Amino acid sequence: MSILFSGRAVGATATQPNILQKLLRGIFTHLRQAITSLGELWRSPLWTLITVAVLGVSMTLPTTLHLLVKNIQQVSRSYDQSFEISLFLQNETTSTEIATLVTLLQGDPQVDKVRLIDKAAAMTEFKQQSGFGEALAFLDQNPLPDVLLVTPKVNQPAAAEALMQKLQKERHVELAKLDISWLERLAALMNLLQQAVYTIAILLLSAALLVIGNTIRLSIMDKKAEIEVMKLVGATDAFIQRPFLYTGIWLGVFGGFLAFVVVEVMLWWLRSAIATVTQLYQSDFVLNSLSMQEFGWLMLIAVSLGLIGSYIAVRSHIKAIEP
Repeated sequence: MSILFSGRAVGATATQPNILQKLLRGIFTHLRQAITSLGELWRSPLWTLITVAVLGVSMTLPTTLHLLVKNIQQVSRSYDQSFEISLFLQNETTSTEIATLVTLLQGDPQVDKVRLIDKAAAMTEFKQQSGFGEALAFLDQNPLPDVLLVTPKVNQPAAAEALMQKLQKERHVELAKLDISWLERLAALMNLLQQAVYTIAILLLSAALLVIGNTIRLSIMDKKAEIEVMKLVGATDAFIQRPFLYTGIWLGVFGGFLAFVVVEVMLWWLRSAIATVTQLYQSDFVLNSLSMQEFGWLMLIAVSLGLIGSYIAVRSHIKAIEP
């Protein structure tokens, strides 16, 4: 019993190095073919540069449009306070009733904050900004009402509209007003711009996919005789097509990095001009660049394009080559 057990143990330990050797041999083969494919690109620098440039430019435009949408959204977020509901109170409302109403609104779960603009402060500001201060001094009483500015917790047009209808029915409220039509137009334009970015990106990336596939096809046709010899000595299609797949991956890596460099250089060139404009308007706007996550997505899309384009080419052409 112990002899059988030890025999199984010896046999088990004897197979482990074989599995490890196969694993290491497979990794070494992949590394060698990846380095060989990189060397093949180096031997034809002109076609490599053309393909990388086409892929890089194809990814630069959608990346730039993505950054444009991203920075416009940053600007539009600064207008969240525009979702303020103005509650014009009745003239006979006392300060105690106003304080009670403010406390009631602050306890509403749909309300973020409440700000009071009393009629005296409103009249003082109106005198300063209108230029009719001397004429307004002849008024017997202040015609302006007290105003409560209510900010909803949910900064969406539908939610703000529903809250306004609710607050309109509150006691001592004469009129409720919410002007968000221009924000709705801005949201519609942003949605249109995003759809345009997606459409342009799909068209350009499809063109890049075709360029990579055609480049790999020409490389396969150039090595047709070599592929026939490899098949004669027993090489499988998977072994033959692997270097071409790595070629597509390398093209994707270089093309994606080129797109990143072009976008960063363009942003660096624009930042000085934008800084001058923001100083004139006393704005704290800062032009955002690609984050690390977005850079990762850019490289992943570029590598995926290279891999898919090369895979389509090798699957349709290597099988057709027979000795």
